[in-house]
This record gives sequence, structure tokens and C-alpha cells, in this order.
Amino acid sequence: MDNGASSYRRFLAGDDEGLHEIICTYRAGLILYLNSFVQNIHTAEDLAEDTFAELAIHCPKFAEKSSFKTWLYAIGHNITVKYLRKHAKLTIVPLESQEYLTDEEDLESNYIRSEEKRMIHKALHSLKPEYRDVLYLSYFEGFSNAETALVMKKTKRQIEVLLYNAKKTLKTELERGGFDYEE
Repeated sequence: MDNGASSYRRFLAGDDEGLHEIICTYRAGLILYLNSFVQNIHTAEDLAEDTFAELAIHCPKFAEKSSFKTWLYAIGHNITVKYLRKHAKLTIVPLESQEYLTDEEDLESNYIRSEEKRMIHKALHSLKPEYRDVLYLSYFEGFSNAETALVMKKTKRQIEVLLYNAKKTLKTELERGGFDYEE
């Protein structure tokens, strides 16, 4: 059993420290995941708060059919989908206006890495949402195909096909933007 599940059981039994542990453990990753939907870190923080509030107020049953993290991200995903339906038009901050910090030791390589990240980020956000989600969950969050399937409410086979098509589309998009792969 992972720490999140045991912390949640403790919270349900009346130990508020269990919820605090869950928030400390999963907050940053959940915010980044939700930010991939809404493209606004402050909104993502609010949605993460709503996710933890859902745990605290409604105490949904954790059936242990998946990892606790997968279950928690699915709750956050559902809350975000409701938010997006409610707020159909969102203002997206252009990527060019975001600032990136550089390491003084190797300015040139950091600049190149920053440019590559910017290109990848831009290419990811040009993909259809389903492709972006499957890539994010699989590669940035490290979810297995089965866990990704639970979050996205698809079968494992559908996730495999989505992942294949998403990688192919991302590669095409990156090549179109002039991205060079290192050998």
C-alpha cells in the first residue's frame, strides 16, 4: 500500500495529519498536471485546492483499484473538466512572455536546453488535448498505461494507441518547428 492510501485511511479515521501528508506529497505534481489543462498556474492551484477540499469535505471512497496517486489525479481531472466546461473561454498567456531562469555555470547549454524545452512545450500545446494528456501522464508523471487509462477513462489498449499516435504527432510537430534530435 502506498503512503497516500494509508494517510487517507488515517484521515478518514479522524487524524487530520493524514490529509496534511497527502497535500504535502501530491500538491506540486497535481498542480503541474492541472496546469497542463488550464494553462494558468494560479487557476491550477485553485483546482488542486478544490481537489483536496473534495477529499476533506465529501470523503469519497478509495476502492483501491488503482494507486492512490492515480485516484487523486482522476478526481483532479474531473474537477478540472467541470471547471473548463463552466469557463469555456480561457485566456492563455503566450509562451514567449514566460521567463526562464538560467544557471550561471553554463549559460550557453542552458540557453539551448531552454529553447528546446520551449519548443517541446509549444509543440505539446499544439497537439489535441487527448494527445497532450496521455503524453503528460505517461512521461512527466510516470504513470503506467493502466493508470493513465483510469485517469483518462479509457481502456489500456486505447491508451497504447493514443500514446503511439501522440508521440508520432509530437515528433512531426517538432520537426516542423526545426527541432534537432541529438544522436
